[in-house]
Amino acid sequence: MNYMDKTHEAVQLLKQMVTIPSFSREEEKVADLILQFMQAKGYQPTRTGNNIWTKCKCFNETLPTVLLDAHLDTVKPVSGWTHDPFSPEETDSGILYGLGTNDDGASLVSLMQAFFTIDEMGGNPQYNLILSASSEEEVSGKNGIESILSLLPPISFAIVGEPTNMQPAIAEKGLMVIDVNVQGVAGHAARNEGVNAIYKAIEDIQWIENHQFERVSPLLGPVKTTVTIIHAGTQHNVVPDNCQFTIDVRSNECYTNQELFDEIAHHVKGTAVARSFRLNSSYIDSEHPFIAKAIALGLKPFGSPTLSNQALLPFPSVKIGPGESSRSHTADEYIKIDEIEQAIRLYVQLLQA
Repeated sequence: MNYMDKTHEAVQLLKQMVTIPSFSREEEKVADLILQFMQAKGYQPTRTGNNIWTKCKCFNETLPTVLLDAHLDTVKPVSGWTHDPFSPEETDSGILYGLGTNDDGASLVSLMQAFFTIDEMGGNPQYNLILSASSEEEVSGKNGIESILSLLPPISFAIVGEPTNMQPAIAEKGLMVIDVNVQGVAGHAARNEGVNAIYKAIEDIQWIENHQFERVSPLLGPVKTTVTIIHAGTQHNVVPDNCQFTIDVRSNECYTNQELFDEIAHHVKGTAVARSFRLNSSYIDSEHPFIAKAIALGLKPFGSPTLSNQALLPFPSVKIGPGESSRSHTADEYIKIDEIEQAIRLYVQLLQA
């Protein structure tokens, strides 16, 4: 197996991806590129919006199916870049700079090469493979991976490519955003009148700050709630009759988002409204065959604090990919070329199991 050639091809594709701005909900042109690349490999991919997916060439409807997914959208470049974020720059030391190289281009091109390699070997006699390049992951958009799940054959298991240093994330924190509206009574600040909505909101905020949810995950730790936005008042001499604040809730696998919302809504004095319950925490047992194989290869399962497409998958999944999460969404984002080669090798090794 010539992994050097496969790595070179993956890196060349990644460089092309970097040159195409592909912000969430603006992925049309990079989706075109991925579609054409798959077609050139002899596949007949399906496109739904800006999501591209294809079956292995030896697809057998009687076998279970494994989904390989990575996203093709990026965030917008932050300030502080010293390299052109849309001009891929490879150094002599084997570092490739560019927006989306680490999150999530390296995972996508590595999974693609692993998919092609397994197919070249005649596939796995125990299961099918489906490869998807999904959109809108960075904004958890409804036109991303969620929009194609009903179009796919039944999925038994998924590998979600994200930068984890090729260690398997077997648990991932979920996300829920709650808006709380606290009502008071307006009055003149110079007189002893009105009911200050800010003071009422402070009681709720202090409860949120101090409350500890009982169930603690051995992998993800406790549920984390943080008040991140607050709005109140119209002018300095008016007692505010309304205060609104927002809670960022990071769930563990011990709770559903609905359970957490119910507990929070019961205790706060304001009116709580969840923006969505979609992004629940995910977990897969360490005895799952894929995880057992990963452990046998010396990999170390862990719990991830960051969100991915896993939150939207209704079947078992693991998050694993080249690169480091700490490089994502930062200036001078980069991937190491040897990380891509190692990822292709390890994906193939794991998928052969």
